[in-house]
Amino acid sequence: MADLQEASVTLPSDPASVPAARRYVCAQLAEWGLPPDAPSVDSVRLIVSELATNAVLHTSGQSPTFTVDVRLERQEQLVIGVTDSHPRWPQRLPAAVQQDNGRGMVIVRHLAAESGGRLRITPTDEGGKRVWISIPWAVPVP
Repeated sequence: MADLQEASVTLPSDPASVPAARRYVCAQLAEWGLPPDAPSVDSVRLIVSELATNAVLHTSGQSPTFTVDVRLERQEQLVIGVTDSHPRWPQRLPAAVQQDNGRGMVIVRHLAAESGGRLRITPTDEGGKRVWISIPWAVPVP
């Protein structure tokens, strides 16, 4: 197997694209050997959902599309990135905030930490941002 495997998909910034992003990533992981019932699949599915939802809901119409990148590095590290063209970066909310939305990045940070991974946000050359999550790759041994 190659030291680096990559895949990406660009989707319209529309709510219907969130489940499409989840399906795409999960299908790619299955192709790379992660069984659909592996414990980490639920975490990955939720991470992709939250990042794709943010790309759709919080770009104020300034990003007509978003891109989901999936990378498997040396069979050790899974990297998932969601890129949009909106310049505003996600805001960190105080823990005491009680509202119905705005908790997606809190969930993503928690899942990354729980999985032994990390979250980072980087600017794009086009003025937008890329939100990356990297987690250890763990394919269960049968």
